[in-house]
Amino acid sequence: MVTKKKLFIQRENGEMVPAQFPVIVSASRSTDIPSFYADWFLHRLKLGYSAWTNPFNGVKSYVSYRDTRLIVFWSKNPEALLKQGGLLDYLEERGINTYIQYTLNDYVAEGLEKGVPSVERRIDTFKRLADRLGVGKVIWRFDPLILTDSISVDTLLSKVEAIGNELKGYTEKMVFSFADIAAYRKVRTNLINNNIRYREFEAPEMLQFAVGIQQINRAWDYTLATCGEKIDLDAYGIVHNKCIDDDLMIKYFSEDARLMEFLSVEITDGDLFNPQKTILKHRNNKDKGQRRFCGCIISKDIGEYNTCAHLCEYCYANSSKEVALNHFREHIAHTYGETIY
Repeated sequence: MVTKKKLFIQRENGEMVPAQFPVIVSASRSTDIPSFYADWFLHRLKLGYSAWTNPFNGVKSYVSYRDTRLIVFWSKNPEALLKQGGLLDYLEERGINTYIQYTLNDYVAEGLEKGVPSVERRIDTFKRLADRLGVGKVIWRFDPLILTDSISVDTLLSKVEAIGNELKGYTEKMVFSFADIAAYRKVRTNLINNNIRYREFEAPEMLQFAVGIQQINRAWDYTLATCGEKIDLDAYGIVHNKCIDDDLMIKYFSEDARLMEFLSVEITDGDLFNPQKTILKHRNNKDKGQRRFCGCIISKDIGEYNTCAHLCEYCYANSSKEVALNHFREHIAHTYGETIY
């Protein structure tokens, strides 16, 4: 039996501690780092590490950025990434790859996302990021799709179409999921506490949305994809998504030898008779720690639950608005600490 050798880093206080050395970092499924913690993350990148608390057992662990070759950002308002001297500038200077999962919904009339800027401003940010990074590296998410007493499938299709028309030429993909409220205790509790009269998606409504979005997409020609969904919608031109996506990485970052090595990808240049590159993926990189129907590959998420200050009414990452705000205040009190709060 081979025992994996522990790797250590030195903390700011001089203590040596074991750490993870991820090649791919997720920032983050648990909170909106670009919106609220961009300065913290930039500071921690410069120091070379941060700390993270396991939400299930409360144990603190450490993450080194020494080997990091790619960062996937998740955000509803990533405008701060564009700040001069900010995160994108830093990553570009150091040759660290990035792409963005950008959740751009329109629940303004229903008041489900009171903490985000206007739809118009978020669309403008989306376009500026696409101009900066490239169209394929800013992925549009209308996520989750929620049914309430004031939101029907037709309402959702109308909202999605309006945003999708604005984003034409600025993205290649639209990702969505059907709110699975019964399966997420925090979502159900938050909706009830916020007096949102919701209802679960049933299969006929999922298919109604699939038919509608397929028709709308004739004007866009986006790749349509579901996130973490069991239902198979291939017949409607809708695929199962990988949000942390090795195929996207191969497409856009194949020149990064260290990243390709981590993904176990072999790329052979073509020749005079066959100029096409040959790409061989020698391993299934799926992250077995994710949900059953999640297609994401292995990465390290560095976020913390109960810290997102958007305070969306349906949030799955906050147990309550009060807890999230308290943690955000703690963060402000020591912005550059090892952990977010």
